[in-house]
Amino acid sequence: MISLKKYLDTHSAPALAAEPEPAELSSATLDCYRALLLAVGRSANQILPGLGVDLETSLRGLERRLYVNVSPDSLARTEKQVEVQLQEWGSRASEQFKSQAGEVKELLLALAKTAESVVSRDQGYTGQFKELTGRLEKIADLNDLTQIRSSLVERVTELKNSVDQMTRENHQLVSNLRAEISIYETRLKSAEHLALKDELTGLANRRSIEERIHWNIENRQEFCIVLLDLNRFKQVNDQHGHLAGDDLLRQFAMELQLNTRSGDLVGRWGGDEFVVVLSCKSEAARAHVRRIEEWVFGKYTIHGAAKSTHVLRVDAAIGIADWRPDESLEQLIAEADAAMYLDKNRSRPEQP
Repeated sequence: MISLKKYLDTHSAPALAAEPEPAELSSATLDCYRALLLAVGRSANQILPGLGVDLETSLRGLERRLYVNVSPDSLARTEKQVEVQLQEWGSRASEQFKSQAGEVKELLLALAKTAESVVSRDQGYTGQFKELTGRLEKIADLNDLTQIRSSLVERVTELKNSVDQMTRENHQLVSNLRAEISIYETRLKSAEHLALKDELTGLANRRSIEERIHWNIENRQEFCIVLLDLNRFKQVNDQHGHLAGDDLLRQFAMELQLNTRSGDLVGRWGGDEFVVVLSCKSEAARAHVRRIEEWVFGKYTIHGAAKSTHVLRVDAAIGIADWRPDESLEQLIAEADAAMYLDKNRSRPEQP
């Protein structure tokens, strides 16, 4: 990724000599840089939705900040933050790919073992029947009728016993296969359940939130969404480290879940943004928001590196949006996002 600061530095001398319009150049460059941040975030989300959404949300937040705070220092900080977030996302993506590869390998080995046992059993019976066939052929060489009759009885008894044994083993094999399939189904259901959960907080993740909203839209259910963006969260990471930031997100998520009705969906949209999907209109949702402000906002004791503890006051900017018939998910989120940023700038501005 090209360094915007380096780009401005390398073009500063010719710009002063020729005296062009610097504001025009800076505006065009900033537009390109902002577009690049959004493109990187979208690409990451397409490659690995479970992890890419966090990176996309973070880059989108950095892109929005470039509209209101543009200076060489802020550009340098933005560039550093982008570099750190890309490195963290790359590491987490690598770990997830390794984990998924391990799961697939384990399942394949189990299936291979089952197939091997079936083949071994069939080969064993093949040898057994070949031996029985050979004995039956030898009977044809006998001249004594009594001896022939005795040999046939023995061979028929062997054949019946072999068939009975195969039947018993087949029943056992089917039972074993059903048990193994049940185990695989349980594991796949568990994996699917985990795929709908946010790894850090345990809340519903972005995919799960989008599925609920799509279902409400398709069934024309009355609902609204509440979007929350933690204030000054970047300062927590900068001053106390990412371990403290993660601890804060987990605690905030738990309090938000505890103070939400069981029928409503609480999820992490990405980064430090949370979404609550409420089965009511925004007028009724105001009481729920007041409950959040009263019981969820407040002092938190968070734990950082080296067993350090910090007491912080935590609140969030809030945006509420009602779903209107024929409105898409993207339009609904954009409406809540705009209301949330209006609230952030008006009543709880993020401190520098």
